Amino acid sequence: MILDRFKLESKTALITGGTRGIGLAIAQALGEAGAHVIVSGRTLGKEAEKILSKLKPGFDFIPAELEDVKAADALVAQALAKAGRIDILVNSAGIAIHGDSADYPEETWRRIMAVNVDAVFRCCRAVLPPMRKQGGGVILNVGSMSGIVSNIPQNQVAYNSSKAAVHMMTKSLASEVAAENIRVNAVAPGYIETDLSRGGIANPEWFPTWRQMTPMGRVGQPEEVAAAALFLCSDASSYITGEVLVIDGGYTTR
Repeated sequence: MILDRFKLESKTALITGGTRGIGLAIAQALGEAGAHVIVSGRTLGKEAEKILSKLKPGFDFIPAELEDVKAADALVAQALAKAGRIDILVNSAGIAIHGDSADYPEETWRRIMAVNVDAVFRCCRAVLPPMRKQGGGVILNVGSMSGIVSNIPQNQVAYNSSKAAVHMMTKSLASEVAAENIRVNAVAPGYIETDLSRGGIANPEWFPTWRQMTPMGRVGQPEEVAAAALFLCSDASSYITGEVLVIDGGYTTR
């Protein structure tokens, strides 16, 4: 049956940034599909623990500071020690810091790239050997519509650049490892109601433009991204690799 292709029983999924926002919603979706989820983040809040504790066959939490150049290798090693294998890697950890380019601080630029690009690559690199050894796997990166268009009115050249890099990383890696039964895709969300975007949603100068430029006239919800993530992480998408699936209410059509 087609619906069986969405099931993830006996699978283990490692989700960075899996304790809040889109990452948490993806962890919940994969867990509800039967996967054992291992979430990573700086801390595990009470709300995330409440949601994840309901999942069967369960979840694990591994704290990680992904700006550390050694964090990805340590995270994957700890996940393997807990579960024995990693069938799915979801790179959801990310940050956004706006600012005018003329006086954008060097240290802020480097922090954006360290989390949004460098850590994504390191996590992918770290998970490839065990995926190859076990005969395959799935990697899903969380990009953004901001890697496709320069959305306004906020100035965010660093964030936009980082997400464009994630999209090309996804395509390049997908081509490199496709013959080894490892699929690599990305989702590119638009404005989704999370802690990362609530400040902008509350901004009386920004939000009217966001809404006007989104044909569906609203922000999205994390579970709307999570449903697409489940598709891309499951056998339902077994012939899809190197794709960037835009989930933006139509924003990039304008």
